[in-house]
Amino acid sequence: MLNVALPKGRLGEKVYAMFEAAGYECPSIKENNRKLIFENEERGVRYFWVKPSDVAIYVERGAADIGVAGKDILLEYAPDVYELLDLNLGKCRMAVAAPNEFHDDGQKTLKVATKFTNIAADYYASLGREIDIIKLNGSIEIAPILKLSDVIVDIVETGTTLKENNLEVKSEIVPISARLIANKSSFKFKGDDIEKIVESIKKQVQAND
Repeated sequence: MLNVALPKGRLGEKVYAMFEAAGYECPSIKENNRKLIFENEERGVRYFWVKPSDVAIYVERGAADIGVAGKDILLEYAPDVYELLDLNLGKCRMAVAAPNEFHDDGQKTLKVATKFTNIAADYYASLGREIDIIKLNGSIEIAPILKLSDVIVDIVETGTTLKENNLEVKSEIVPISARLIANKSSFKFKGDDIEKIVESIKKQVQAND
């Protein structure tokens, strides 16, 4: 059995459709129920739904052979996995945003609010900028409005939420999209099966470009 960790939600449904088109269908996954694990013995595949931010953990620890995780998760937590393919899904960007009128003059330590502390630290270290990181888990946009931080580092899709809160993107750090990842040991022992899936999905990605 090839164990596949799918992120719950719309992204996971799109990803499953790609696996289905690659010949790894599992009809029970489309049934309206609360099950989390689905398998098709005939196709030798088992799928399970997990929280998007947990996919990389399941893959790294070997509970899943392959899975799909956002580039943001891979950069932030640096799991020990192989990144096989950019699926061109869930596209957005990691960016620095701040109030429209804000300008960083570099005179004092910059206060940065973010969920992505490692990405923020690496980015500002590359600029040689001294920062004070404030880790938040909820709505990051409120931090500069309440003067908790000068800027935020967060994922930006359309930018609508920023505009509605009088914030704007000041700089882009890195583009983000969904990536197909593999457990290193699984790739050694189930490499042929995994490569077959990668090739089929790669063709689908290229066809959709």
